[in-house]
Amino acid sequence: MLAYQLSGVGPDMMLVISRGVGQGWRHALATAAGCVSAGVVQIPLLAMGLASLVTSSPTLYSFLQIIGATYLIAIGIKFLLARRLGEGGGASTFANTNSIPAAFRQGMICNLTNPTTLAFMLAVLPQFVHPWSGSPALQFIILGATMKITGLVILGAVALTSGAVGGWLARRNSFLVWQERLAGALMIAIGVRLLLTAVGGRR
Repeated sequence: MLAYQLSGVGPDMMLVISRGVGQGWRHALATAAGCVSAGVVQIPLLAMGLASLVTSSPTLYSFLQIIGATYLIAIGIKFLLARRLGEGGGASTFANTNSIPAAFRQGMICNLTNPTTLAFMLAVLPQFVHPWSGSPALQFIILGATMKITGLVILGAVALTSGAVGGWLARRNSFLVWQERLAGALMIAIGVRLLLTAVGGRR
C-alpha cells in the first residue's frame, strides 16, 4: 500500500501540490484531507463488493476518468483567471469558491472521480483478507482505512512542502504574479493528461 502511495504523481498529489504552491499549506492540507475522506464512500463500496462493478466496466471507468480530468481542468482555469486585489506586493485573494472548505471538497471529488484508486484497492486489498480471520467486510474496512491514513501522511507531507514553496514565492514580488498561474497550469496539465488517457482507452 505504501508503494502505491509513493509510485508516482497522480491527480490527488498534483492537486495538493497546486494548492500548496498557489494558496499555501492550509489549503493544501485541506485538499489532502478531502482526498483521504473519499474513503468514506470507497471503503464501503469495496466491503460490499460493489467496487468491482466500477472497475470491470471500461465505459464507467473511462467516464469517471473524464469527469475527474474535466474537474481538474476547471479548477486550473479558475486559478488562471483568479484576480489579485490590492497593489504591488499585496496578498493573493481568492473567491469563496477557493476557500478552505472548497479545497477539502475539491480534494474529495478529485479522489472519488479517480477510478485508479478504487482499482488498486480492489486488486490489492483482497489479498490480505482471510475468511478465517473474521468478517471479510470488517477486514476490508480496516485495510482500507489503513491505506487512507498512510495516504494522509504522505499527502500531508507533500502539502507542507508545497506550501513552503508557495510561501517562498509569495514573499518575492517578482514571482507573486505567477504563483496562481503556475498552480493553475499544473492542474490543467494533469487534467489534460488524464483526459487523453481516458479518451485513448476508449478507442
